[in-house]
Amino acid sequence: HLSLVASGGGLVQPGTSLKLSCVASGPGFDAYAVAWFRQAPGKDRVWVSCISSSGGDPGYADPVRGRFTISRDNVKNTVFLQMNSLNTGDTAAYHCAAGIMSYGSCPKKMEEIYSWGQGTQVTVSS
Repeated sequence: HLSLVASGGGLVQPGTSLKLSCVASGPGFDAYAVAWFRQAPGKDRVWVSCISSSGGDPGYADPVRGRFTISRDNVKNTVFLQMNSLNTGDTAAYHCAAGIMSYGSCPKKMEEIYSWGQGTQVTVSS
């Protein structure tokens, strides 16, 4: 079973940056594609970004494209989400999640997820 632990959230001002980490434990991490979802208070959980098992073919939701960058280090069993130019609309609990996908693809829907990590809170406020 793959376990995921997300960290790196915090309270930041608009226009600043944060880097989230998702550390996996368990066998076969490099076989999993990984995604980040976020859930704002009172709203549904939505997909933010994903990366394939090999580290290529990243995907981004329109609200974050050009500001967020996803990457992974399969030696350290870690996926990162670099978030730049944060705005109040980015305030949410961010969850990392893993799924088994065909080569070169990554999960964009919750039904494609095999394992969820707990959320790390990101609050963007002046």
